[in-house]
Amino acid sequence: MAQCPEFVSYLMELLAPFGDVRAKRMFGAYGIFRGDLMFGIVAGETLYLKGDDVNRTDFEARGLERFVYYKKGKPMYLSYYQAPEEALDNSGDMLAWAEKSFAAAIRSQR
Repeated sequence: MAQCPEFVSYLMELLAPFGDVRAKRMFGAYGIFRGDLMFGIVAGETLYLKGDDVNRTDFEARGLERFVYYKKGKPMYLSYYQAPEEALDNSGDMLAWAEKSFAAAIRSQR
């Protein structure tokens, strides 16, 4: 899976107002963290954000795809969904989605 460090750098700039956000290379992709909690994944040039029972419908209502990888030919779905296009173009929209996803990451720790 080809990576785009420029895209990751762009996302870090977009997310800068969200606080202590960093990208960490892992398993051929990047994890997006705030503090110690991962709330996003960058695979190629696609950002996926954490979803759960509380915010999943926000993603599904827009038809946003779930993150999937394949293990021994079988699809493995994670609780991350493609970020909406408008969030990639607007810091305010991105911060709103980042808040929802970070809250899901916090809930998953409980």
